[in-house]
Amino acid sequence: MGVERLQQEYTDGTRRVIAGVMDRATRIPVTGNQVTVAGFLINVVAAVLVYREAFIAGGLVFLLGSILDIFDGAIARARGEAGPRGAIIDSVLDRFSEAIMFVALALVFAREGNEVAVAAVIIALASSLLTSYLRAKAESLGLDGTHGLMARAERVVLIAAALLFAPLGALPWGIILLAVLSTITVLQRARHVLRQL
Repeated sequence: MGVERLQQEYTDGTRRVIAGVMDRATRIPVTGNQVTVAGFLINVVAAVLVYREAFIAGGLVFLLGSILDIFDGAIARARGEAGPRGAIIDSVLDRFSEAIMFVALALVFAREGNEVAVAAVIIALASSLLTSYLRAKAESLGLDGTHGLMARAERVVLIAAALLFAPLGALPWGIILLAVLSTITVLQRARHVLRQL
């Protein structure tokens, strides 16, 4: 329960900060969808940097793109443009952003001949997609599907940290840790949803 409470507190705190900023920024000359697309394109650049083994730059750019993703919904709400169309665009591009980064990491590890790390990337990607799918499926049934250790924000932080500390050899270990924790999250979320049925 301690971890869940911590997750809820920093999520709520972040939302309050963003809502406060957006209350003063209703005249921003961009739409939420434009911010979503910009964040996606920045994450594509991050993936290219990672593929070229510019890990620190890639990690910083990945963080920037992911931070933009926090603001897209808030901007849409502030402008009175929030709706299902934007939510679908955001969800699809979020999945693509993660997948592209995972592909870049897999290619790096394959080039190095690190088969264990390649397998970890595949597991992490599958678990990431399953985590999101379980939430969507649960919500379509009117259930809570937000339970679990590694939601998207936590995955972004761990990937970025692994990239920033890659020169110290942390990258494969960070991705292996991500694969393990993401798999645990799928099991936690599935159990939580099934217990509501």
